[in-house]
Amino acid sequence: MSDEYAALRLRSQLCFPLYAVSNIITRKYKPLLGKLDLTYTQYIVMMALWEENEVNEKHLCEKLYLKSNTIAPLLKKLEDKGFIKKDKSGGDGRNLVITLTESGEELKDRAICVPEAIAREFHLTPEEAAALHQILYKMLDEERAYNFQGGY
Repeated sequence: MSDEYAALRLRSQLCFPLYAVSNIITRKYKPLLGKLDLTYTQYIVMMALWEENEVNEKHLCEKLYLKSNTIAPLLKKLEDKGFIKKDKSGGDGRNLVITLTESGEELKDRAICVPEAIAREFHLTPEEAAALHQILYKMLDEERAYNFQGGY
């Protein structure tokens, strides 16, 4: 490829390694989460609930960078599995509050080994992991700020 098209090389892209690593990470999670009867997206919902125990759907969508049409089926499946409970808040039927059930809270004890198992899969030094974490959250924070200002 000539230098005129250098920007079109896969190795020139930031998006490609992020996409590829994301796929690899998700595949590495699959057997660990399968033992918990969770998909990766169900797992991140549960992690958010383990942090806060009770959230409304809008806050959960914002926290996880997901749209409500994506999160609704996830919540339905988690409710069917007995991990969460959904309640309409007050008189406003649009404000859906999600809380952990006892079973959902107990799942946290079974999931405690997952982060460490995943960390072992990637041979990053603590400094490399911290730098990557900082860069990724910088990108997410900029996205959140853009969306808050009316972008997209």
